[in-house]
Amino acid sequence: MSQSDQYVLGYRQAEQQRLLQQAQQLAHESSSLFDRIGVGPGARVVEIGCGPHGCLELLSERVGPSGSVVGVERSADAVALARSMVAERDLENVDVLERDARATGLPRASFDFVTSRLVLVNVPHPEQIVAEAAALVRPGHWVAFHEADYVAHICDPPLDAWTTLVDLLGTYSERNGIDPFIGRKLPRLLREAGLVDVHVHPLIHVYPPGHGRRNILLDFAENLSERVLAEKLIAERELTALKIALQRHLDNPDTLVVSHLFFQAWGRKPE
Repeated sequence: MSQSDQYVLGYRQAEQQRLLQQAQQLAHESSSLFDRIGVGPGARVVEIGCGPHGCLELLSERVGPSGSVVGVERSADAVALARSMVAERDLENVDVLERDARATGLPRASFDFVTSRLVLVNVPHPEQIVAEAAALVRPGHWVAFHEADYVAHICDPPLDAWTTLVDLLGTYSERNGIDPFIGRKLPRLLREAGLVDVHVHPLIHVYPPGHGRRNILLDFAENLSERVLAEKLIAERELTALKIALQRHLDNPDTLVVSHLFFQAWGRKPE
């Protein structure tokens, strides 16, 4: 994975579309997190790794005209999509910047709330992003992450193609410095960044037929196909057969699909 393309799932158009759909699918969970923390009118907020939509609209509504939201995203295509969404929905209190999550260039200790969702599980050196978030928030205020852990992503009946693809994605991730089990480590990362009063809220789901995230393993496999083939982790014919078998299994309404285990964790910067 090149330095300029560190996001494990890549930036193909299908991934940008998946992220747009994800913003709606996870909106209620993010709203619940923001309720717990008390993000409200007048707050100055940063979302790190906002992608083409992220939580920008949710946060804009919460902070109101007296507040502000800054979205930080390294993909130029995602930034363009996010800016288009902001303009179309007339979110006058939102600005989207093309910046590196590890070095945003934003003023230190200047924001009331910093958040990120499903970014750390897809990039190397996640601790650097947590440290940047902690540096941006003002003393006495909160940093929150929503992250995944692959430990619970299973199906029943079991399927060899499922297991092989999960293992393949894990091998690719490990070779490129990505930790698919970062979710469980999130509270520790917050504490190591100097945050206190760390809280944790777990989430897990079953994805029934018709659910927008039922095919997420297949989506990931499609996103990574070119990369795993380029690294010669699998033969193209075998990969194609695995994806066909997985699609057939997911299309069976009797197949149980269990989500990743998700962790929402938040901590406060000491006064």
